[in-house]
Amino acid sequence: MRIDTDVVPNYPLSWQARALTGLMWSTVKPVSSLLMRHPLALAGAARLGELGRVVRVPCPEHVVVEAAAFSACGGEWVRAGRELDERKAVLYFHGGGYFSCSPRTHRSITWRLSAAARRPVLALDYRQGPVHKLADSLADALDAYDCVLRQGYAAEDVVLAGDSAGGHLTLATLLALRDAGRPLPAAAICLSPWADLTDIPRRENRWQDPMLPAGRVRWLARWWTSGLDPWDPLVSPVHGDFTGLPPLMIVTGSTEVLRDEAHRVAARAREAGVPVRYEEWPRMPHVFPILADVLPEARQAFRHMSRFLGEVAGAGSAAGDTAAA
Repeated sequence: MRIDTDVVPNYPLSWQARALTGLMWSTVKPVSSLLMRHPLALAGAARLGELGRVVRVPCPEHVVVEAAAFSACGGEWVRAGRELDERKAVLYFHGGGYFSCSPRTHRSITWRLSAAARRPVLALDYRQGPVHKLADSLADALDAYDCVLRQGYAAEDVVLAGDSAGGHLTLATLLALRDAGRPLPAAAICLSPWADLTDIPRRENRWQDPMLPAGRVRWLARWWTSGLDPWDPLVSPVHGDFTGLPPLMIVTGSTEVLRDEAHRVAARAREAGVPVRYEEWPRMPHVFPILADVLPEARQAFRHMSRFLGEVAGAGSAAGDTAAA
């Protein structure tokens, strides 16, 4: 596996994917159209998300979840097994449009990512809307990164990762750290990142996406950027300068309305000299790795993430050996 490459995984589409895509067309997409339409609907969805925090989310017996606290928010450490390298960590930002979900809802990702990375994962419960703003979420992400470093982790032993809005937060955090002259993590993984919050019409995959309605994504972007400059790279990372950032892995589905901006992030990063592994999985829905309990393609994606992190570690070791010589 090479780090700087484009990949279209060639796997027969599973019957599970066919069935799930059809189900999303008739359930998830209509619900998304209702939720991302009015501020009161966002507030209601956020309250439902609060109820989800008390629901028990089962994990395999070998997975250990421990609550963690930070200055302005909390989170949880997720460890998949005992044979992990405790000197290293993944800092994970969950998705949910900046108004819903939590580390608990994304455990199907975080425990598998812990196993793939062979290190513990810290899933951050960052502040979200409609009460809080994008700047609050970014402040929490930066605080969490500082906390990880204060706990003794070296920056080169930390990986950032996130999905959808969490992918946006991953990219914004990298840019903010770079701009502040802070030590950067070893790599970052973005799953279906939401990277462009400017007022653009999303025509690509408008009808093919089984989950996200393009018009509602545009409305949500307008909501979050009210009073802000949507072209600010910390608001729309796709328009940032990626110079100096660590290697990136970007995973998206071929039918997503967000696929185009994920591809643009990869192109912008490469223009700045950043190695990017861009994977576009045929006919996979938005953030399909979260469906690894039922989708064989999603389980395969975590194997790809594991190999990517192995390549990053190998490249870092080779660079260190060259410097020492």
